[in-house]
Amino acid sequence: MSTGSSAAPTAGRFELPPLAAYVHIPWCVKKCPYCDFNSHAAGPTLPEEEYVDALLADLDRDLPQVHGRPLSSMFFGGGTPSLFSAKALGRLLEGVARRVPFAADIEITLEANPGTFEQAKFRDYRALGINRLSIGVQSFQAAKLKALGRIHDGDEAIRAADMARAAGFDNFNLDLMHGLPDQSLEDALGDLRIAIAQGPTHLSWYQLTVEPNTLFWNQPPLIPEDDILWDIQEAGQALLAAQGYAQYEVSAYAQPGQAARHNLNYWSFGDFLGIGAGAHAKLSNPDGTITRSWKTRLPKDYLDRDKGFSAGERRLGPDELPFEFLMNVLRLTDGVASALFTRRTGLALSQLAAARAEAEQRGLLHSDPARLVATREGQLFLNDLLQHFLP
Repeated sequence: MSTGSSAAPTAGRFELPPLAAYVHIPWCVKKCPYCDFNSHAAGPTLPEEEYVDALLADLDRDLPQVHGRPLSSMFFGGGTPSLFSAKALGRLLEGVARRVPFAADIEITLEANPGTFEQAKFRDYRALGINRLSIGVQSFQAAKLKALGRIHDGDEAIRAADMARAAGFDNFNLDLMHGLPDQSLEDALGDLRIAIAQGPTHLSWYQLTVEPNTLFWNQPPLIPEDDILWDIQEAGQALLAAQGYAQYEVSAYAQPGQAARHNLNYWSFGDFLGIGAGAHAKLSNPDGTITRSWKTRLPKDYLDRDKGFSAGERRLGPDELPFEFLMNVLRLTDGVASALFTRRTGLALSQLAAARAEAEQRGLLHSDPARLVATREGQLFLNDLLQHFLP
């Protein structure tokens, strides 16, 4: 059912949302066959200095959209950001801090792969103020890692968690996949048990998907059948819950008080700057208008100042905002307060009434006037739920 309306996006009590920053580092040691992110195999040397210069120049162009807000979180994603030296990341952090104030309790996350871990390097990262790591493990099993094209083995993954703690990181995520080629239920639970034994504060646990423009798309692996995938999902969620990891988003599980603030801002329709090759941003203005934008994708083009950084932008129309908002917040297992809809979009909550009633009747949305939250079935069939709110 359409929620379209000609109402101005500033109707209601709009508030500028919290602001985060995403920084994309596009290089990896090698491209994995399942990866559809903007990542490129690194050469013998990385253009660290030139890339940091470009990132800061990119940020300078986006500063008018900060509107005085401090950064609540920053996330270095990729690619493999841990290929960059502490010196380069330090210069970048200093440059960002001179341009945009940091919240006193800012969360700064760096993605890292086990094959790039060096104790001294990560101790230096921690000294810079980077206070959270996201370690791309994917699996601890040799055959699965080989199938995924990973450059590390299971022992290196375990050592990476040990080194993270030794470097002073008491808050770190392990990134783990399931539904891998030829994976059994016991294989998947074995990976989860090993991950839990490392004591991460957070686990990202999600099913492998075969995406276009990847090697797996052209040469599909033999992934488990649907009934095995279902068994893995059910048993894995039960294991995580029993070990104290609460699910707060479709693929995110955390110990009490350790949900990623960057993730929470994203899924609650907060704002985020996006700098770096291929980075995306979502930014609001005091008048209630909201824009999504994206940057030049290829590193060589991004580093060419004559070509500029912007690859495109699109202002969200009032008829699009309900779907855009709900596409994000309904991924959260507890949803959000209903009042957040107006604060983030400027639209009256009544615009959702008809579509909301239909979704509730189908058992996809809880009948709670105070909250927008999917039922268990709604979370499992999120696309079906969102169909009710298409413009």
